[in-house]
Amino acid sequence: MLFLFAANFAVASAPYPLEYWALRDVVSNVSISPDGKHMALRKIATKDGDPVIEVYRTDDLNAEPYRVNSSPMEIQSFYWVNDDVIAMRLRQKVRDKIDGFNRGVYEYVLGSVDIKRQKLKKYDQLGADIESILPSRKNKIIFSYLPGGDDSKIRSAFRPRAYYELDLKTGSKKLLMRGKLSIGQIEFDAKGKPWLARGFDIQTGHYVWYVRQRGDKDWREIYRLHEDSFEEFDVVGFDTAQPHVLFMTAHNGNDKVGLWEFDARAGKFGELVYRRNDVDVTGVRRHSNFWSHADSVVAVSYVKDQPRFEYFDPVEEATYTQLDGLIPESHYLRISSRSRDGKSMVVYNLGPRDPGSYYLLHGGRLQKVGSRQPLLEAEALADVRYIEYEARDGRTIPAYLTVPNGEPPYPAIVLPHGGPFVSEVVMYDEWAQLLANNGYLVLQPQYRGSRGRGLEHYTSAFVDGGQGGYKMQDDKDDGMLYLVKQGLAEKDRLAMFGWSYGGYAALVAAAREEQIYQCVIAGAAVTDNNMQVNYYRSRLRGAGRIEQLGMWDDSISPLEQAEKVNVPLLLIHGDVDQRVPPEHAARYRKALDKYGKNYKYVELEGADHFSNTLFYDHQKTLYDSMIAYLSEDCGPEGL
Repeated sequence: MLFLFAANFAVASAPYPLEYWALRDVVSNVSISPDGKHMALRKIATKDGDPVIEVYRTDDLNAEPYRVNSSPMEIQSFYWVNDDVIAMRLRQKVRDKIDGFNRGVYEYVLGSVDIKRQKLKKYDQLGADIESILPSRKNKIIFSYLPGGDDSKIRSAFRPRAYYELDLKTGSKKLLMRGKLSIGQIEFDAKGKPWLARGFDIQTGHYVWYVRQRGDKDWREIYRLHEDSFEEFDVVGFDTAQPHVLFMTAHNGNDKVGLWEFDARAGKFGELVYRRNDVDVTGVRRHSNFWSHADSVVAVSYVKDQPRFEYFDPVEEATYTQLDGLIPESHYLRISSRSRDGKSMVVYNLGPRDPGSYYLLHGGRLQKVGSRQPLLEAEALADVRYIEYEARDGRTIPAYLTVPNGEPPYPAIVLPHGGPFVSEVVMYDEWAQLLANNGYLVLQPQYRGSRGRGLEHYTSAFVDGGQGGYKMQDDKDDGMLYLVKQGLAEKDRLAMFGWSYGGYAALVAAAREEQIYQCVIAGAAVTDNNMQVNYYRSRLRGAGRIEQLGMWDDSISPLEQAEKVNVPLLLIHGDVDQRVPPEHAARYRKALDKYGKNYKYVELEGADHFSNTLFYDHQKTLYDSMIAYLSEDCGPEGL
C-alpha cells in the first residue's frame, strides 16, 4: 500500500519512542509526470532499507507500483524529464575514510529510468550535477561536472565546470560550453540556451556578470562587484515578456536585500520591486507549472516568522490561497510539480506540526499521498513561535521558540544553528521537535552573524574582530536568560546543544566563567580554530577571507579553554566527517583528559558531517545518547 499513516490512537503524554525520530524520510521527492498519468516518489520502506523510486498511476494509487532500485548505488533525488523518463542522481560509498578536508566517502553519478520500457541506465561521469531539465527537448538534460572528475586531486584550486547536453535514451553527450575563470558559472533557460554567466577578473579582483540574449553572438558584461564587498548581487530570473529586464536580489547600497529590476541593455539598476526594513528578500517563487512557464517569476519571498510571498501573478496567488484552506496544518506550501495541462499537481506542506506531507490533486480530488515521518502525529508535535529579545549590548536578536505541550516553566535548551553565516528558518526542525516531545523548551536564536537580517547584523560578527565566544555567545546566553525572566524556562535547568558551529558554541559555553548551563552537548564541533581555517586558508580571497579569518583567527578556541570547562560534556562526532574532521574531537578529548574533566564521547561509525549521511543507526545512537545524557548526567540531578 502507498499510504503510510500513523495508527489512529489518542496522543499519550509519554514521548514518542526514539526509534520513530531515527527513521530516515519515509516518503520524499513526490512528483507527477508531465502528462499527469503517473506519480513517482522516493521511499525508504524500512529502517535499514535503501531508497527506491515507486511509480503509480494517478488514476489508481492502490495498484501495485513499479519500483526502481539502483543498488549498490543509492538514489538521492530524481526529476521527470518527459512523460516516461526519469533522471536520477545517485551516490555510492567508495572509500572507508575521508580523503582530506571536504573529501568524503561518497561519489556521485547520474542515472535514468524509462518507466514505459522499465529500463534503468547509469552514466559514468563522476561528480555530475543536473543543471537543467529541458521541457521542449525530449529525453535531453544539461549536466555539468568538474573536468578531471569529482576525485580530482587539485580540487582545492578553482576549477570552472564543463557543461554538456545528455541524451538519456542513447547516453550520448555533447559539449555545450567549457567554463573558464573569466566566465565559469553558466545558467541555461528552458530551451537550453545559455543566458547568464559569472566569472572572476583576477587582475582587478571583481566578480563579473554576463548575459547572452537572443541575437547576441558573444557574452556581454553587465555588472562588476569587487571581491571585498559583502553586498549581495544575484540574478534570480528575467521578465519573459522583456528578457532584457532581469530580476535580482541585491543590497544596492542598502542594509537589507531587495528585489530589483536590472536593465541588461543599459547595464544598470532599474526599479526597486520589493524591499523590507526588517528582513532581507530571500528570492523569488517561480510558476507552479514548469512545463508551460519554466522561466516565469510569480512572487518575491522573504522570511520572518515563516516564509512569506508577495505575488505578481493573481492566478498563482489564488491557487495557493485556495490550497492553504484545504491542507491540514498548512504552514509552508509548495506545488512541487504540476502536469503540463495544469489540471493535476503534487502539493507539499511543511510546518511545526507537519514534518512534511505530500498531497495529490488529480481528477478534482485532493488526497494525501504520504509523509516524511508518518509515525508523528500533529497533536503530539510542538508549536513554533517567533520572538525577539534584546542582547546585553542592546542588539535585537530574532529567535524561534519550540514550545512543548504542557505548562511552563520548562527545562530549556538553546540550539544554535551551524554555519555560522547562514540564514535559518525554523518551520519543522527534527531536533527541536524531538527535544520538545521530551519536555524541553528549545530556543534557536538568529545571533549576530546570521544571514537574512541585513548586512550589519551579518558583518557585526567579524568586522571588528571575531565575536565567536564573545558577543555571538552573549546572544545565546541572553536569549536563555530572557526565557527565564519571562517565566518560560527554569534557571537551574538550562543546557546547550549544537552541531558544527553550534557544537563549537556549546564547547565555548562549557568553559564560560559566568556559567548558566547545567551541561552541553557538542556534535561535530570545531575545537581548534586554527586547524579548521588552515584547511582552506590558502583558498580564501576578498570578503570570504575577511569573514572566515575575522571569525576563526580572532574568536575563542575551545581547545585553548579546555582547562576552564566547568560543566559536564557530551561529545559526538562522525568518524568520516569531511567538513570538521574527527581529529578535532581527538585533540579536544586529549586536552579534557589532561585536566580531568567530566565528559562522555560517542563516535558515529560511518557518519559524515551532513544530515543525509546519518542513517537510522546513527540517528538512533545520537538520540539515545542525547536524551539519556540530558536526563541522567546533565548537572547534579539531570535536566
